[in-house]
Amino acid sequence: MLRISGLLLLLFSFNVCKSQQIEKKTAVKIAFIADVHLNDIFGKFQDNDYHGIKNPVTGEYANIRTMGSQLRSTRIFNENYFAFLAALNDIAKRGIKQVALPGDFSDDGQPIHVRGLRKILDEYSKKYGMSFFVTTGNHDAVKPFAQDAAKTDFLGKDGKEQIISSSKNILKKQENQLEPIITSDIKDGGYKETLDEMAAFGFYPKKEYLYWETPFSTYKYQDYNFDKALKESALEKRIYAVKDTNLFLPDASYLVEPIKGVWLLAIDGNAYVPNQKLSGLPNNPNDFSNATTGYNNVIIYKKHLIDWVKKISAEAKKNGKILIAFSHYPLVDFNDNATPEIKQLFGSDKMQMPRVPSEEVAQLFADAGIQIHFGGHMHINDTGVYTSPKGNTLFNIQAPSIAGYMPGYKILTIKSNSDLEVETVVVRSVPKFNSLFPFYNEEYAHLQEIKSPTIWNKNILKAKDYEDFTRWHLKELVRLRFLPEDFPADFLASIVKLSGKDLLEINKNTAGIEKQLKINNLTLHDFESWTGSDMIFDFYRLKNADELAIPEIGNKRLKQYQLVCEQLAKSSDEKMVLWSKIVSKTMNGNPSNHFKINLSTNKISKILSH
Repeated sequence: MLRISGLLLLLFSFNVCKSQQIEKKTAVKIAFIADVHLNDIFGKFQDNDYHGIKNPVTGEYANIRTMGSQLRSTRIFNENYFAFLAALNDIAKRGIKQVALPGDFSDDGQPIHVRGLRKILDEYSKKYGMSFFVTTGNHDAVKPFAQDAAKTDFLGKDGKEQIISSSKNILKKQENQLEPIITSDIKDGGYKETLDEMAAFGFYPKKEYLYWETPFSTYKYQDYNFDKALKESALEKRIYAVKDTNLFLPDASYLVEPIKGVWLLAIDGNAYVPNQKLSGLPNNPNDFSNATTGYNNVIIYKKHLIDWVKKISAEAKKNGKILIAFSHYPLVDFNDNATPEIKQLFGSDKMQMPRVPSEEVAQLFADAGIQIHFGGHMHINDTGVYTSPKGNTLFNIQAPSIAGYMPGYKILTIKSNSDLEVETVVVRSVPKFNSLFPFYNEEYAHLQEIKSPTIWNKNILKAKDYEDFTRWHLKELVRLRFLPEDFPADFLASIVKLSGKDLLEINKNTAGIEKQLKINNLTLHDFESWTGSDMIFDFYRLKNADELAIPEIGNKRLKQYQLVCEQLAKSSDEKMVLWSKIVSKTMNGNPSNHFKINLSTNKISKILSH
């Protein structure tokens, strides 16, 4: 009897140890760099001798996009090359070995850029022993299959725009344009091309992985071996039927155990919607939309992923693994619960509303067992928390892009199977961030010469560091694109030139205002130093950077915005009321800079910096 009791105790002890595999080990750190959008500005075309234009200061040749184009895009095209290297160097200094890239690692999946990224990742793998785990974004496979493409906004000689295209047949001749450069290296890559180039970074099994599978694997964790995994990893074996068609598409999702006890779940959230009328041709990219919508389409066209996630979550619990999911697209609303008001004020097709995941998305994946997920796509710093009616909580952590404001990456520290810490590292100092500025001086001179009506603000070339450069990028993006495209003209006109004092006194509630000013140690003079235009820009700063923007905006200004919002909320102007709710909610989101999460209690709490 004693021998049986001892045996039972031994078995119990073994199971406890197995269910807490990383509980007593050294904390595991994983870095997440989202939306790198790498353009290999020093890359060489394989089928064309063109190598860009010569830097008038350094003499080095580079193939870059115009400043005008990147100031109208939600991402920087050129300087992020240097920012990516700076981020990797910082990760190396911290001794972090596991690095995940949640999609949009390339510009548009062009061979020259994916090749350049692969070389960089190979270099850091060899030099620092880093392991990289990549998943696909809408810019890595614009369509599921490769297609001809062109960019009309490269910078050419004399500051003019230079067209680079994969085919002459897709170009329209324009007056006074430079002779187009033709190279197949600028094609939009599809799944086959992109995964072949990036094969070493999670998409296929490696002998050093403790476990690896896909949604289509037939083996189980208990009978895993490398040869089985390799045999089933071929892309042609990883396909799913497209709803309401006779077509099949690849799915690049995978699960990997790079460190004992840690399961990284890379979800391919690219869902390509088929056209109503199909061509009948095999592997025709034109039969599909792009994948920019994300999970709202995944739950319609890739339902197999939800079943797979359920299976993986159950297996992780059974085998004592901590499951960390990452993908390109957010799983939870990222607007700090302001989405209803944003839709009412700006419209359901503005402010990137189609990209906001529905509550159904969050509920399905929370109930499928995902507790923590790192996403990208939106180029924002944010933390979303959703609890389903069944009581399952999902933490969605949006990693900022290094190609926008505020540039940074996330570090996840796994202290135990329930205790996690998340830190956001801002990439402020970037060597060579201004090395391309001489090119832009030539571009600016050309725009002046042709009297361009939409010339950009040259003060961006005075940026003191990379963070300042991204701040200027956002400022110009707001001026040149967001205000004209997103803001209702009448609302913009009604607020943009009003002072903070005008906005505070909109209801003529003098007594109430004086009381609030006194309580908050403010004066009316404080509100005279800024306008509605400043409030709009700071809204975008908070929308993009969340807590990271607070130090530069300042708590005093934020308190003024809060008091203004309280007054606007009582206004008879419905649009002012909506604006007040949007700004107020945006200022009061979940912790997003440095925080800890307990997966047992589903609690999130801010870690205050010293």
